[in-house]
Amino acid sequence: MSGPIADWTKGAEAIVYQTCSACGARQYFRRSFCAACGSSDLAEHRASGAGTVYATSLVCRAATPATRAHVPYNIVLVDADDGFRMMAHGDKDLAIGDKVAARFTQFAGRLVPYFAKAK
Repeated sequence: MSGPIADWTKGAEAIVYQTCSACGARQYFRRSFCAACGSSDLAEHRASGAGTVYATSLVCRAATPATRAHVPYNIVLVDADDGFRMMAHGDKDLAIGDKVAARFTQFAGRLVPYFAKAK
């Protein structure tokens, strides 16, 4: 396994995914093993940030006091062009099938990936 690449969970404006050298599977979020075959031979890559909306859900009720100021907010599942699916925040007008691009924003005091329609 190569050394870790900084991503949004460490304060960097990047999305990182892993590829398995044994079976070729791609996965998002970091694990010490491949979820498909169990191999520990993984490589990390920076994602392009491009993708397509798979699902969307408008959150209208705050889960915590820190998220109350953001309600309503949209949570999206995005099929990344890099070959994995991830959950993130997104524009409220996103629909299934929209082409999107990632940027990063603050949400409840943390840096998070945020998807908007691709230009």
